[in-house]
Amino acid sequence: MHLTTLLLASFPALATAAGTLGFALGAKNPDGTCKATSDYTSDFATLGAHSKLVRIYAASQCDTAAAILPAAKSTGFQVILGIWPDTDDSYEADKAAVVQYAPQYKDQVYAVTVGSETLYRGNFTGETLLEKILDTKTALGGAFKVGTADSWNKYQDGTADPLIKGGADILLCNAFSYWQGQTLANSTASFFDDIMQAFGHIQDVAGSTSTGPELWVGETETRMANRRSNYQSATPGVSNAQTYWQTAICGILDWGVNVFSFEAFDEPWKPVSVGADGSVADETHWGVWNADRSTKFPVSC
Repeated sequence: MHLTTLLLASFPALATAAGTLGFALGAKNPDGTCKATSDYTSDFATLGAHSKLVRIYAASQCDTAAAILPAAKSTGFQVILGIWPDTDDSYEADKAAVVQYAPQYKDQVYAVTVGSETLYRGNFTGETLLEKILDTKTALGGAFKVGTADSWNKYQDGTADPLIKGGADILLCNAFSYWQGQTLANSTASFFDDIMQAFGHIQDVAGSTSTGPELWVGETETRMANRRSNYQSATPGVSNAQTYWQTAICGILDWGVNVFSFEAFDEPWKPVSVGADGSVADETHWGVWNADRSTKFPVSC
């Protein structure tokens, strides 16, 4: 069966309407200083023609929740607030920030995610991450959707089953054909297949497409538009980034799947890291826009 048919069969309720586009958004300016409310307002001025939804990763880092939510309110944006649960200190600080600010900006908070790829990194089991998700839901009085974001294969292989069965309201599935070393020609098919497997397994475990957790693509790439070296067989470049945007991101939106692009703007302050195979794993230029908010390529679908 053709991949398109397989994916549409997995999402019969989604095929009649376009999905929603969101952007992952960093908490720091290009020079590494923390963003203020005015910086987020400027971010939203650039993003607003394409989306009204962003996700952040740690609500207390850089006082992000306190700074971003007033900007969201003034510009009509919504935010998925993040809690970084990897240490007790970061979990408690982020949870406290969410509990403090989310009720003040209830219309601006779309949801809360506890963790980003914590199952992929092996920091938690499904059961222990569920405990933190339920703890956060209780702390918020059940007033907000709470879930997590993780790599697609941790949903597909059953690691996240306790979250699906135990009460996560929203699940974000990350899929990067770039980090799988895929050629540009195979990148969209690889991405669609990853998401099909993850979403299909979640829906099988949930037993229903209507009563299970809300599903999003939590992150996918722009193929590192400014990077010059390959990652295995994956090739970067502005032209390739634009191709992936049109075929993968616009394509899955057309099929009714909600997707966050990683990420809105380049973050040159980040250190350059090295992947498990020794390849350079640079995350400084993943932005759809440059760090100064200038355009790399057309982003309309």
